Amino acid sequence: MRILLIEDERKVASFIARALRENSYAVDVAETGEKGLEQAIDVTYDAILLDVRLPGMSGLEVCRELRQQGVEAPVLMLTARGLVEQRVAGLDAGADDYLAKPFALAELLARVRALVRRGFHSGNAKLRYADLSLDRHRRRATRGSEVIPLTAKEFALLELFLLHAPELVTRSEIIEHVWDCHFDSETNLVEVYINRLRQKIDEDRTAKLIHTVRGVGYRLGLPE
Repeated sequence: MRILLIEDERKVASFIARALRENSYAVDVAETGEKGLEQAIDVTYDAILLDVRLPGMSGLEVCRELRQQGVEAPVLMLTARGLVEQRVAGLDAGADDYLAKPFALAELLARVRALVRRGFHSGNAKLRYADLSLDRHRRRATRGSEVIPLTAKEFALLELFLLHAPELVTRSEIIEHVWDCHFDSETNLVEVYINRLRQKIDEDRTAKLIHTVRGVGYRLGLPE
């Protein structure tokens, strides 16, 4: 799952981004409202964390513009403690929830989990293809009656494949969804994780579901 963090304080942004990445999220960080707005329009995010006080375009203006542009990703506003009018203004601008600074990390993660659940459409909380299924709420994968243990990255990779199945997913799409914009594209990490997922999903099974499209990417689907 992919999160956009719009926060101009670098230490705060680094702290939040690190915590989210340690909890299986791919995170993009924007330091200004203008940059965050641009990224949110160009990329589909599962949730957006938005600071109210930003240089230039404020968080309230960003949130209002996101909704006007048709961006439906749930928004968590980060506000100053005690400023009730700021929270009300954020909700009126289209935010789904707010969290006052300073906050406990455990509460931030809980709010993000709730936001992501809220953002799921009823049809894609559980993803399925053939006998393979993924419960995104419970973070549980099964093939047939067998539960498949997955690491955070493997889960994100399978999630991406199932969202697109049986269509092609390019290597760059994998990097954007599973890692983030700072990924070193020269490494072979993508191939390593594809092989690990194959071993868990396809090993000892007649119908192989993960296929390489040479020079382009991969797809999850029945053999053609």
